[in-house]
Amino acid sequence: MTEYIIIVALIAVAAIGVYAAFGKTIRNQTAGLALEVAGDANSANAIQNADTAAKDASSKGNTAKTLNTYNNGNH
Repeated sequence: MTEYIIIVALIAVAAIGVYAAFGKTIRNQTAGLALEVAGDANSANAIQNADTAAKDASSKGNTAKTLNTYNNGNH
C-alpha cells in the first residue's frame, strides 16, 4: 500500500510540474478548440495565444540554469 501511495504522489508532482510549464498553452489550446466547436470566428486569437505560450515555454526550457539563476524568469 505504501508503494502505491508513493507512486501516486510522484505522478501528482509530475503532473503539477507539467501543468506549471505548459498550463498557459493547454488553456489557450482548449479555449481555441471550444471556440472552433462553437463556430466562433475569434478562435484564431486563442490559438495564436497558445502558440506564443508554447514558444515562450520552449525558450525557457532550453535556457541553461544554475542554482544562482534557477528562479529567473519564472513568474
